[in-house]
Amino acid sequence: MAKRVFIQTYGCQMNVYDSARMAELVEPLGYAPSDTAKGADLVILNTCHIREKAAEKVFSELGAIRRLKEAKEKRGERMILAVAGCVAQAEGAEIMRRAPFVDMVFGPQSYHRLPEMVARATREAGGILETDFPAEAKFDHLLESTAKSEVSALLTIQEGCDKFCTFCVVPYTRGAEFSRPAAQVIAEAERLVAGGAREITLLGQNVNAYHGAAPANGPRTGGEWGLGDLLRALARLPGLDRLRYTTSHPRDVDEALIAAHRDLPELMPFLHLPVQSGSDGVLMAMNRRHTADDYRRTVQKLREARPDLAFSSDFIVGYPGESELDFRATLDLVAEIGFAQAYSFKYSPRPGTPAAIEKQVPEPVKDERLAALQSLLREQQKAFNEAAVGATMPVLLERPGRHAGQLVGRSPWFHPVHVDAEPDRIGAIVPVRIIGVRSNSLTGVVDNLQAAQ
Repeated sequence: MAKRVFIQTYGCQMNVYDSARMAELVEPLGYAPSDTAKGADLVILNTCHIREKAAEKVFSELGAIRRLKEAKEKRGERMILAVAGCVAQAEGAEIMRRAPFVDMVFGPQSYHRLPEMVARATREAGGILETDFPAEAKFDHLLESTAKSEVSALLTIQEGCDKFCTFCVVPYTRGAEFSRPAAQVIAEAERLVAGGAREITLLGQNVNAYHGAAPANGPRTGGEWGLGDLLRALARLPGLDRLRYTTSHPRDVDEALIAAHRDLPELMPFLHLPVQSGSDGVLMAMNRRHTADDYRRTVQKLREARPDLAFSSDFIVGYPGESELDFRATLDLVAEIGFAQAYSFKYSPRPGTPAAIEKQVPEPVKDERLAALQSLLREQQKAFNEAAVGATMPVLLERPGRHAGQLVGRSPWFHPVHVDAEPDRIGAIVPVRIIGVRSNSLTGVVDNLQAAQ
């Protein structure tokens, strides 16, 4: 009987990518995917350290899984329990101390060793801790997947960050910036397309800082490619219709990347470009290495290159030392730029980061500021969505919807779009006339006349 593996994924799209690679790594060991931890022989919690109280949430989940593990042991069976990802990297020793029933703890730079760790856990008692930053590049050790791809697939091209923003744990959990060689990225993209992907989203903690080794048969042999170069190469792959990338840093938007937005119809007109604050004082305290006006100029250049480009962003309110004037500067920037969507949060300290030891803004002030910011952002998102009503746009149909006969896809501007269509249309790009707006999505009807042309 096949063994079963259950992987619970928290956090960002890079964790989603990592979880898929972990599943591929244990498949040769006889592990088939499971939809639940109950009855699974291997359970992996792939964790994220970005959100507040992330570690405590992991310990809470471990308590529930411990009961399943003990029940399995009473039946004379074995469950191997692992904690992976950024909480594992940051809190590895504490996890082993507080939850000694966990068999394996490993960080995001060590999961390529998963088959070896599973073998050790199978034959040995005691916990396995792998939270170093190995010298070898983990991507060189991952399997070349031949599995069927999602219609919209994820592809990690860069990991880590050298920016050291004072609120962020990424440099400590993912390490220094590393970019995969361009040839390796292109080869994986070709496999994804062969498996059915029509859209690929390139991933990285600081994706537009990409500086991978150039292919041996490409331009600038022996040098490096930036993200703009890589996008141009990927846009030439037959069968790959759409490209996206996330998450970017304003400091790393260069002229080559701007030109790619201008020249490549495959590069979708939606960009997530976090600014965090509209106040230069707060940005300096955050060590963001850009000013509010730098951000404005970058947005202007991108819009000049691609006039229909829509933006999303990240915002932190109540950062240590943020005054009312600082917060008003953020509202002013939001009003000026206009965002299609955004993620906004109250600042919460992350242990080990410089900002955690600074004087904190009172929670009621944070609450008030976040409510004001989110109100403005919701207005902008609503206006952006309502502007689509009556338009016909190409929608990539990705998956079934909640209701019978319904499919869900994405517009070029990243709107989720609900339409009535047959399941065999999944994977097709169809013209959809937008007829309605929901809180976070659009509804439409397939324009069969255009589709037939």
